[in-house]
Amino acid sequence: MPLSFLMEALGGLGLFILGMKSMSEGLQKIAGDRLRRSIEKITGNRLTAALMGSCLASLLQSGSAASILVVGFVNAGLISLYQALGVLLGTGIGTTLAIQFIAFKISFFALPTIFVGVILKCFSSRRRWVNAGTLLLGAGLVFFGLHIMELGFAPLKQNTLINGLSQQFLSWHISAVLVGALLSFLIQSSSAAIGIVIAVASSGLFNFDSAVAMVIGESLGSALIAAVAAINGTLAARRTALIYIVINCVAIGLVLVAFPLFLRLVQLFSPGDADFTTQTLQSYAMTPLVAETTKPFIARHLANAHTAFSLLSALIFLPLIGFFARSAAVILPGKDGDTDVEPRPKFIDLRVVNTPTIAFLQARNEVKRMATVTGAMYHEMAEQFHGFNARTAHRIKQQEELLDVLQRDISSFLITLSRQPLSSANAVEIPTLLQIINELEHIGDQCEAVMEYMRRKKEEKLRFSNAAMAEIKSFAIQVSEMVTLAVNSLCGESTPSPDSGGVKELMNAVNLAHETLQRNHIKRLHSGKCSIVAGLLYGDIIAAFAKIAQMSLTIIEVEKEF
Repeated sequence: MPLSFLMEALGGLGLFILGMKSMSEGLQKIAGDRLRRSIEKITGNRLTAALMGSCLASLLQSGSAASILVVGFVNAGLISLYQALGVLLGTGIGTTLAIQFIAFKISFFALPTIFVGVILKCFSSRRRWVNAGTLLLGAGLVFFGLHIMELGFAPLKQNTLINGLSQQFLSWHISAVLVGALLSFLIQSSSAAIGIVIAVASSGLFNFDSAVAMVIGESLGSALIAAVAAINGTLAARRTALIYIVINCVAIGLVLVAFPLFLRLVQLFSPGDADFTTQTLQSYAMTPLVAETTKPFIARHLANAHTAFSLLSALIFLPLIGFFARSAAVILPGKDGDTDVEPRPKFIDLRVVNTPTIAFLQARNEVKRMATVTGAMYHEMAEQFHGFNARTAHRIKQQEELLDVLQRDISSFLITLSRQPLSSANAVEIPTLLQIINELEHIGDQCEAVMEYMRRKKEEKLRFSNAAMAEIKSFAIQVSEMVTLAVNSLCGESTPSPDSGGVKELMNAVNLAHETLQRNHIKRLHSGKCSIVAGLLYGDIIAAFAKIAQMSLTIIEVEKEF
């Protein structure tokens, strides 16, 4: 019955996707630190960028996932549009390595590989062997799932309705391209999508021409996924995604125009005849043995078609990425506005939590941004004592709202990340980052409180004596040094150790100044130089500054300990 065959095919698909995910996890754990160092060392050289994109796609076992990360890098300001285009063109080459691996279809070794992978993953005590076991388990599941999926799809070609739809609808190359793009977009993995095409084509349900068109359509699906990832991103990220779509559309168009020549090129470098068929006896689910026809060579042809398409795209468009980068403003006009106080995260993206190395890099960048906003907020607040400015006060309010949003979203991001398999160092880093962002948000709350005190002072026409105002300004400068040290420690700039004399002396000076201000304040109250209401407001202001200094010291201590 077609339903039993379909269920078998879907089970094979599930095993195949699970295997791809396990392989990706194993590769990332083995080479995660190397990936991070490579990303940080990316230069403007287009060949280096393409090589980086190839490694990224191979590591993630998905060109679609790699394209999402690249857009995230542009959005975070880690790489430029020029570099991103080189990396994106390289992801196609990285994807084709995974597809070539899949196309060998060595299903005979699938079950032994699964056995070895399970033994290493479940019974080994060394992390390196556990990661290798995850990789082997994933590889075995890929080939076993591919084999079952092919067996499940094979009988479906005998169904008149299914066979007629596939032959008529996919006979148009453009419709086959769109089906390939849609498949890649829905599965969110270009390698997995092409693996499905290989399995279905090997069963004889698709002819060779349609399958090749679906394979090259995968690149458009990856580009569309990148575009979705860039919707809420910066202008540079949106330009990158749009140009990537344009490049893929042009590449697909060129191949479709010369499609017969492209097929000859693929057949020239591929073993056997793509349409050669063999008959074997197979058993499907609860059915008896039946003779089924398969195409043993078409998998190699489809893998080589993707390789040829990726290499031709890179050769044609890598020399042109400078032109596309310069034309970005024409392709997508617009200007980047002042997004410093826009209440949303700028760097973090939940779609990368499955890649902890990249996720931590994004989280640290968002924390740095939060620290920079906090420092700017404090300094603008302190300037208000020299002259109240309503526009600056409004900006400080916006900054405080931004800190609230960042605290919430970064915390949620880190909690989600904590559920992933992490190294011991990364697991310890999560509570450290959570404490830091909480302290930064508390500093923002105190700055907003000081602004509220100043608003009351202005509206209620309360007057501080000249001596009191001078003391507040001097105290604000002392606390400013502590805030600057805290911000610099988070932004990677060299700062003294909290145990060194410099930080200790500065904090002692702040505490001493706070006590002195309180004594002087009491004297003014006793002498009648300050009213009760103004005195209470004055006490709240200097208390807020003292709390800011203490929270800054906590940030310095936590950062240095980590």
